[in-house]
Amino acid sequence: MTGAERLRLDEAEAGIPWRRWGPYLADRQWGTVREARFGGDAWSSFTHDQARYRAYRWGEDGLAGISDDRQRLCLALALWNGADPILKERLFGLTNAEGNHGEDVKECYFHLDATPTSSYLKMLYKYPQREFPYDELVSVNASRGRDDPEYELLDTGIFDGSRYFDVVVEYAKAGPEDVLMRVTAHNRGPDPARLHVLPTLWFRHTWSWAGEEEQPVLVAAGGSVRAEGAGLGARRLSVDPPASILVTGNETDDERVFGSPNASPFVKDGIHRAVVHGDMSAVDPSDIGTKAAAVCVLDIPAGGSATVRVRLADHTAADPFADFDAVFAARRAEADEFYADVLAGDLGDDERAVARQALAGMLWSQQYYAFDVERWLTERGADPLGPPTSPNHVWRHVVAEDVISMPDKWEYPWFAAWDLAFHAVALAVVDPALAKRQLDLLLERRFQHPNGQVPAYEWNFGDVNPPLHAWAVLFVYEYEKAARGKGDRAFLARAFPKLMRDFGWWLNRKDVDGRNVFQGGFLGLDNIGVFDRSAPLPTGGHLDQADGTAWMALSCQSLTRIALELAVDDPAYVEQAQALLENFAWIAAATRHVGPDGVGLWHEEDGFFYDVLRRPDGSAAPLKVRSAVGLVPLAAATVVDGAVRERFPGLVRGAVEFLDRHPAVTAALWRHGEQAHGTEPILFALFDEERLRRILARVLDEDEFLSPYGIRSLSKWHRDHPYVFTVDGQEHRVSYLPAESDSGMFGGNSNWRGPVWFPVNVMLVRGLLNLHQHFGDGFRVECPTGSGQWLSLREVAEEISGRLVRLFLPGDGGRPAHGGHRLLRDDPHWRDLVLFHEYFDGDTGAGLGASHQTGWTGTVALLPLLFRGAVRR
Repeated sequence: MTGAERLRLDEAEAGIPWRRWGPYLADRQWGTVREARFGGDAWSSFTHDQARYRAYRWGEDGLAGISDDRQRLCLALALWNGADPILKERLFGLTNAEGNHGEDVKECYFHLDATPTSSYLKMLYKYPQREFPYDELVSVNASRGRDDPEYELLDTGIFDGSRYFDVVVEYAKAGPEDVLMRVTAHNRGPDPARLHVLPTLWFRHTWSWAGEEEQPVLVAAGGSVRAEGAGLGARRLSVDPPASILVTGNETDDERVFGSPNASPFVKDGIHRAVVHGDMSAVDPSDIGTKAAAVCVLDIPAGGSATVRVRLADHTAADPFADFDAVFAARRAEADEFYADVLAGDLGDDERAVARQALAGMLWSQQYYAFDVERWLTERGADPLGPPTSPNHVWRHVVAEDVISMPDKWEYPWFAAWDLAFHAVALAVVDPALAKRQLDLLLERRFQHPNGQVPAYEWNFGDVNPPLHAWAVLFVYEYEKAARGKGDRAFLARAFPKLMRDFGWWLNRKDVDGRNVFQGGFLGLDNIGVFDRSAPLPTGGHLDQADGTAWMALSCQSLTRIALELAVDDPAYVEQAQALLENFAWIAAATRHVGPDGVGLWHEEDGFFYDVLRRPDGSAAPLKVRSAVGLVPLAAATVVDGAVRERFPGLVRGAVEFLDRHPAVTAALWRHGEQAHGTEPILFALFDEERLRRILARVLDEDEFLSPYGIRSLSKWHRDHPYVFTVDGQEHRVSYLPAESDSGMFGGNSNWRGPVWFPVNVMLVRGLLNLHQHFGDGFRVECPTGSGQWLSLREVAEEISGRLVRLFLPGDGGRPAHGGHRLLRDDPHWRDLVLFHEYFDGDTGAGLGASHQTGWTGTVALLPLLFRGAVRR
């Protein structure tokens, strides 16, 4: 790859700070665990209303904003339409308790473009000209139950008559420390309208906390703002057209929030009070503070537009806007050049447009994340070395101060381990270095627990996500190797011992009876089970989990391949590979094993994998729910090049000796150990050919798992045949729900009982491609089941991939993910905008859950590249 953006990426790796400034502001900092009071509910401890008045401790949020990579200085947008009761400084949404399906952002915004160095960024915010319906959104959602859909901003009619502004926010870099911001407001309505546009600069509040730095300062003079301190040196913010500048302090309004006197009259909401209420006593007449905004009042004719230009630079220029438009034109052209290369191959124009917006969303969803757990505990009066008083107490070693890829910067403004694995895989398409840093991060000693566990997510670091890091590390390595002709073995060597520590934690903590059958809890699948799989079972005992066991098999396979790759240069890794192969053999044998009670993970009559309930009295029962839990074993299929036999003959000898000594294991393995000999690729899997065909018959049945838009998380068969398990007279029921959940399990803000989810679909595509590599084109299955059409496994994988991509492609009825909404389907100012939801209706494809989850849903950019891109895996 060549071009200006590639050069910047190379320079960034060489130490030139092209990545210092980026879209690292959260969309929501309030309502997070790190900002909550001790022992309190995070949502009620720090509310959206308080965010206007109260300084944050650990980070900042803003509208379409950027910051430096330590979030010392922030630049974002504030807006006022003259009708709203508050200045629009951040996105609005409902808390978990307010939403009838959990927390949910209630705004319309779209990430349109981004380059990896943030040399060019573009997003769109749709701002109503009438009063924003805050109260209506709260009250209507409160009146709805779990059987009702969410009430969204589009449902309120606020955009009727096109009475809104399209506010396009762009950033371009003239240099690593020279950032240009262009705000273009389009009046889509039939009448002239006034809009207040306030580019806002502020320092994150760090100075009043014990042990922190001196207070930095912003000084407004001569129509610009000078920023000094916070370790950033001097910077200047210039604005065109010239505008009045208001200055206050990024300080808590203690009088408003806590009922105590303010140390200074100039507090965080001062600019809001000055603009919305005309209270000029709320801003500092000395023009010195830590938060400043230029007030640009734009009178925009019907159908017209107006532009505000902003420059934040580490130098002063006589005319800061002389080269402004030329820089923007160059950066936009370079972004086009970059994506023409990244998305090269036999892709359609619509596929390229979707992939580019998906990758833009991923790059915009980077966020500065700070959380020092020991300090957090101490500030709340807890003894860090004392008995645990909160879920994260035993994670007192965690010190985060990093830019991390977030699932969704409003709904999930915190990292999650298995989400991050999928983020890295998608980010490898545009920036392998960024992908590797994200994977390295949770393996650092500041994150990984001393016992080896990788932290799960902010609400409970000690919960358990699927162990996918090893797979993601290997994928990123191989993708970069295929794209550039050389892989980063130093990255593998850096990650491998840490991944082995996490693997050891799983072996020691999540196999309760030492049978190589694993547990793990909810494992990211929320309400998929009959019971809450992370809570004590109402029956007592434990669950043998088909997905937990399969994820561990995949982890074994991935670690084995990493060890073999490293063994090319260092034979010491051969012993590690041998041990991992034996681990896999034990897991595979345990997966196929049926004990004296006749119960195992595989159910022969149904031809499916199920979780097994192991009761305290020693009895067992399969929980016969046909769900994604039973599909995960398909993902745990990995092929190793047959040349490994010649390259590492000692490994083959060791494998043969192991199998000779353990005939019970050998008898349970696919092909009973015959793969030690021959030349063909070696397949590691948890099933044989006959079981594979039986599973796929269900997976590819449109009356079960195969939807028009991918693989459902629960078989549609359960719509008419719900699974019921009775304990002490109480029924526990699982039935097919293609859309939102009717259960409050895990917060009730997601549903794994029918919708299509990208993570499991991506892993199934991955498994099918590996299986095809082993079986070849001669192995064919009916797809869809009963159709009379027979496809190879690669063709099946491509069919599933195509159905997933189809969610976002325009058609006669609009994009399926948009649920047939009129504006999104027909209006020229909406129809080319794409939302990447958390999951999708199992029947219609309508987007559900978090609306900007280009985290794992961003893998839609990868899928067409796997089959028709210039780099094919």
